[in-house]
Amino acid sequence: MNLAIRDNWRIWLLVVFVVASTVAIFAPVGVGGPTGDAAAGNDTAATESTASQYTNLRFGLQLAGGTQVRAPLVGMTAEGLAFQREEADGIEETVRRELDVGASQVRADARGGTVEVFVDRHVGNVTQPEFAAALQEAGLDADEGDVRMGVTASTRDDAVSVLSSKIDRSGLSGGTVTQAAAPGAQFVVIEVPGADRRTVIDLIGEQGLVQTVALYPVETDNGTEYRTANLTTQDDFRNVGNAQRSEQGEAPGVTVTLTDDAAPEFQAAMQEYGFDQEGGTTCRYDLNRTIEGNMEAFEAAGVEHRCLLTVRDGEVVFGARVTDGLADDFRTGQFVQSPVYQSSAPSFEQVRELEINLKAGALPTELDIENRGTTFYLLPSLAQQFKPLSLLTGFAAVIAVSLMVFVRYRRADVAMPMILTAAAEVYVLLGFAAAVGLPLELSHIAGFIAVIGTGVDDLVIIADEIMQRGNIETSRVFESRFRKAFWVIGAAAATTIIAMSPLAVLSLGDLRGFAIVTIVGVLVGVLITRPAYGDILRVLVLRRD
Repeated sequence: MNLAIRDNWRIWLLVVFVVASTVAIFAPVGVGGPTGDAAAGNDTAATESTASQYTNLRFGLQLAGGTQVRAPLVGMTAEGLAFQREEADGIEETVRRELDVGASQVRADARGGTVEVFVDRHVGNVTQPEFAAALQEAGLDADEGDVRMGVTASTRDDAVSVLSSKIDRSGLSGGTVTQAAAPGAQFVVIEVPGADRRTVIDLIGEQGLVQTVALYPVETDNGTEYRTANLTTQDDFRNVGNAQRSEQGEAPGVTVTLTDDAAPEFQAAMQEYGFDQEGGTTCRYDLNRTIEGNMEAFEAAGVEHRCLLTVRDGEVVFGARVTDGLADDFRTGQFVQSPVYQSSAPSFEQVRELEINLKAGALPTELDIENRGTTFYLLPSLAQQFKPLSLLTGFAAVIAVSLMVFVRYRRADVAMPMILTAAAEVYVLLGFAAAVGLPLELSHIAGFIAVIGTGVDDLVIIADEIMQRGNIETSRVFESRFRKAFWVIGAAAATTIIAMSPLAVLSLGDLRGFAIVTIVGVLVGVLITRPAYGDILRVLVLRRD
């Protein structure tokens, strides 16, 4: 059999894709996730539960077990408003003042004509009439009818991006974050295979806003009083290091580097609040007390304290002194040349959470899991039962198709290449799933079975067109018949892709996975496996004749 590359390049192209798929499925790869031993424990556990023991294939919630959380984002949105971009800051300030909410809880977007407040009647004390009244105070023509529950699409996209980053950085492999629509509401759906409910809720259940706050004394007519000042937000961090365990009596921490814009302001604040004094500062902050309680204790003790507080979602997780070296940098102005300091926490686990939140960023608003959210947990032992059943279903489909092909042609030289080509198509699809890290679900398995059926169907069309019209004397005759069959296959493939495209684009749960696998399978078939089968059949038929 002559398989010259020039004359049979389609066959060799299929061989290349099969080899590449083998590499993607079986080649050893490093464990993904965060670097260092910070994530080693979590990542190993997640990989064992979501990845195949012998391959690089990953499994989703239905085949590996795990947790699904489905919840809306907290917030209300006023739409159809008209204002200029330069007015946005003033509108946000007025709305914050009228509703008595935090600086990060109002967002005005002049381009979209929207104003959002990230509290709502379910979890806060802001009602729609109150929000409308605040907008009117800001000079906007708005009433209660312009206000709806929920947030904008841009905010949802931001939340999906942050949540995806948190899951990836936490070492929980195979997690996905998508959006889902329901009548009158938009939901964010988080699925993390191999993780229990508590782990997932602890990771995504809070906004993850990390700030550095200065706690310092001032002299007043009534004596020494303590005050606080916000120094940084997550937008001020240019680089975040890896979580470090405690060394030589120091607390575990994560180093942060400020941006060029934030560093001079940070240094000026440190000088203004007295953190640049020789010898550094003293801080004995008690995490069991509130900020106010610590202030009262400091005032009663009569010992001057200056603390840099690490605050996560409004809760102080650590109070640190300023060392002598860092105080010297503040005093001499050297800090702006290397604006690096450390955010600490009592335990390595808390520092790990700080690292994830600092690197992933804060959610624009919280998920309303408690009031309007649902959680679902599937035991891994139960999910494991679906794997052999899925494999058995796939084998049953292959055997059924093989029997029908043999009954149809009763010729091994026609039927065997057909079956092997269809199997190669499924194998290439598995390689695609391994290469892109697609967590396989039952919907994907259904897509594989559909690809087997449609693939063999197309191969039957090719074989019938070529074999049922008399002897083939030359390659030119073969190519003419093959092209005619391929036009039919191409038209059918285009129809399938067009029909499946809406399902692949829209957030329709399992239907989306089925559509994606089917579309990729059709493309692999039309571009690679069907032409390869044509070349195989040409070699066999012309050799026989």
